[in-house]
Amino acid sequence: MKILLVVVLLLHGPFWGFHLIGVDARADPAVSPGTQVGIKEHRQMDPNKNLVIALIVASSALGAILLSLLCLWNFHRKNSLKSHQKNAYTSDSLKGLSLAPFMSTHNASRMSCNKGAALLMDYKFLETATENFQESKILGEGCFGCVYKAKLGENIQVAVKRLNGGSPNSVREFETEVELLSKIQHPNIISLLGYSLHGEARLLVYELMQNGSLETQLHGPSHGSALSWHHRMKIALDTARGIEYLHEHCKPAVIHRDLKSSNILLDSNFNAKLSDFGLAIADGTQNKKNLKLSGTLGYVAPEYLLDGELTDKSDVYGFGVVLLELLLGRTSVEKLGPSKCQSIVSWAMPQITDRSKLPSIVDPVIRNTMDLKHLYQVAAVAVLCVQPEPSYRPLIKDVLYSLIPLVPVELGGTLTVVAPPAVLCSG
Repeated sequence: MKILLVVVLLLHGPFWGFHLIGVDARADPAVSPGTQVGIKEHRQMDPNKNLVIALIVASSALGAILLSLLCLWNFHRKNSLKSHQKNAYTSDSLKGLSLAPFMSTHNASRMSCNKGAALLMDYKFLETATENFQESKILGEGCFGCVYKAKLGENIQVAVKRLNGGSPNSVREFETEVELLSKIQHPNIISLLGYSLHGEARLLVYELMQNGSLETQLHGPSHGSALSWHHRMKIALDTARGIEYLHEHCKPAVIHRDLKSSNILLDSNFNAKLSDFGLAIADGTQNKKNLKLSGTLGYVAPEYLLDGELTDKSDVYGFGVVLLELLLGRTSVEKLGPSKCQSIVSWAMPQITDRSKLPSIVDPVIRNTMDLKHLYQVAAVAVLCVQPEPSYRPLIKDVLYSLIPLVPVELGGTLTVVAPPAVLCSG
């Protein structure tokens, strides 16, 4: 700090350097008051001489400063080299590089969200961690590729997504995913820990979500048996919180564009997190012109499907479909025949709006386990979210506020659940 202060003062001219000497003299207990007065009087009597003295002192000081800075630079260089060698030894397989060069090609500075710390990882290291992408390590698969369970070190388990092919679309989705998730941190949005590039192979490394996707929990072998009414409401609330963060707290707002039950992941405590941001976009009109229609049938909002109109209300529609899945235990689209399908929205709307019919169409796993008043409230929210006209749908923040009172305090809401009275047995 002292060196920097001297440099700054010297840059303002020799008189500032001379004044600094005077200050130092006054601060030094070894210098008598009389000496200080003598310095002041001497400066007043012969300013030209003072100027010469100041220049000489400044030149000497500058030389000392340069020498000091050279020593400091050399010291710092040696320490940096030692630190680099140490890191290369302890984590030779995990090479973390700055995302700045990658992100700059996507104008990342235009978005203001919390920055994360995704690392560029060594492909061979991840290949070993997945046991050469062994089939037994597969957690799930889709049109994008496979997700593998991997182990980094002794106690760190992660999920590694290997994307298929090197088509322009897959490359763009990979870049979008890295760009967005490297800057977003939220409890209800999946954490991207790293990524890897190796030829046409592209890998994404996420935190491991032990309970898989909501789709698997609801429509897999267990058929939702692990999800009670309150846990389903917690999942809905967590999902709404993640979307609300994207819509309200990222500048510009982010539209997920592929919100569905398979992209909602659950950890060991059934905390829900949004995943798969390959189709997400920043909500700017310039980004949405000539935008290729993308999404999943059954979750895509009608105005986007028919007219290409994409807004934050498109995500609200997808959320409404997920909410119907949580309530009814049905898939978003059901096949009725070789060439005929029916969406959960078209099936549910005539019945879910009828209070007398609603309790009978609820998922049998949770039927008769909730307060009917709460059931009607959640059904009403779902109906509003899937309205054909986007202007009739609520904002996600309004959905969020409507769900908070329906989730128990211990699960992140404000509902106080009264325990049933204890039964006393005599004898």
